[in-house]
Amino acid sequence: MAHPKRKTSKTRRDKRRTNIKSTPATLSVCPTTGETHLRHRAHWHEGKLYYKGKVYAEKEIEA
Repeated sequence: MAHPKRKTSKTRRDKRRTNIKSTPATLSVCPTTGETHLRHRAHWHEGKLYYKGKVYAEKEIEA
């Protein structure tokens, strides 16, 4: 059987284990479009980029 050459510190061990207990991402509904999206993230809806219910960018359509 393999044995560790060095002792793993408590900090390193605990950092590795934190992802097991993480909660799923929280979703929000945009007040303007009604689209479901990740909290604190901009999202695209019908060619427009929304954040906090406001339009921040539009996709340029190449002809």
